[in-house]
Amino acid sequence: MENIWDTRFSQKEYAYGVLPNAFFKSVLDTYNVKGKLLLPAEGEGRNAVYGAKKGLEIYAFDTSKEGCKKALKLAKENKVTINYEVGEFDDLELLNEKFDVVALIFAHFSIDIVSEYHKKITSLLNPNGLIILEGFSKSHLEYQKNNPKAGGPKKLEMLFSKETIKRDFPDFEILKLEEIETELQEGLYHQGKAKVIRFIGRKN
Repeated sequence: MENIWDTRFSQKEYAYGVLPNAFFKSVLDTYNVKGKLLLPAEGEGRNAVYGAKKGLEIYAFDTSKEGCKKALKLAKENKVTINYEVGEFDDLELLNEKFDVVALIFAHFSIDIVSEYHKKITSLLNPNGLIILEGFSKSHLEYQKNNPKAGGPKKLEMLFSKETIKRDFPDFEILKLEEIETELQEGLYHQGKAKVIRFIGRKN
């Protein structure tokens, strides 16, 4: 079966740019996080490379071989090292690791697996570890109609709400949980006004 992400990431240009997500960057800079960082659905490596430049030990994964190739290329160009696996979550070597930070940046999973994935990700996080999440909110569908360049899933059930965050991450102290309008400038596929959920949680 064709991987749609391989198709997108096989282009020469980086689909979402080479700069880190602005919210992810601000959290890393503000909270001065250290240790091991896990990046699920990391794509072409823009956030992984930034984390590595900040001195974090990076573990990333995606289902796209093309995304991995470009991530490793970007890491080499920036003279940093990242650990990057390609495959389904349940089959990864990194399941044997524990992490100090997990960042889910526009990591939208289908409704049949999302809560299970979030639970597994939580189990990999050390006590007092941080989770950083930014994703399109359920209100984003209206923005998408007005501005298709903003990107994001077209299925309501794949989008986030404050309620779904609280449901999937019950054992976390909420440091930030908000739904806001933002202006995205991330490569070709995240451009213009969007509605997002931002969450920072500390594992109890």
